[in-house]
Amino acid sequence: MKKLTIAFLCMILATGAAIAQKTFTFGPKIGVDYTHYWGKYHMHGGQLNYQAGLFMEYRFNNKFSIAPEVVFAAQGAKRDGVELISPTEYFDVVYADNLNYINVPVMLKFYVCPSLSIDFGPQLGINVYHKCTVKGKDGHKDYKKTYDTDAQSVDFGIGLGLTYNITKDVFVQGRYTMGLTDAYKKFLGATYPINSKNGNAQIAIGYRF
Repeated sequence: MKKLTIAFLCMILATGAAIAQKTFTFGPKIGVDYTHYWGKYHMHGGQLNYQAGLFMEYRFNNKFSIAPEVVFAAQGAKRDGVELISPTEYFDVVYADNLNYINVPVMLKFYVCPSLSIDFGPQLGINVYHKCTVKGKDGHKDYKKTYDTDAQSVDFGIGLGLTYNITKDVFVQGRYTMGLTDAYKKFLGATYPINSKNGNAQIAIGYRF
């Protein structure tokens, strides 16, 4: 048992040394996101989405590095609502708000140990697509409609997470990014401020070259 423990510790140290030898790395990453809104008048409900893109990392030393990314991310949320047929008639629907961004996070990384880092940094998002899809529920499942939404073209946020290096080439990440600016100017003609900011909990896997 002692020999196995020593061998395991040696393997971790060897992996850490191999990772530390790489000053500059880059590669692809892909992940699954749970996106939602937050804010004073935020629209409730979240939905599963995805992200995919590229990253690079520059190691200043064994403890600190900087890792900018360029990632396409599908974001938004779902919520229940009603669709009016007349002033006295309506039926239940589901609103799916779809906002797609090119996100550019710049993460500052502190390595707690060779295989684990704490990541923190700002993110700039460029909105490239925005639609709201309305689908009927219960006896109105054939009902479907889309609306244009007056989304903000730029989104700012801050991210905090962890990266675990499975090997010197493969890593997994967990991160939460909190939007600091409103996602919408107006939403479906609303005359009051929506005050809905993006929230994004993500799990991703990446490969270093």
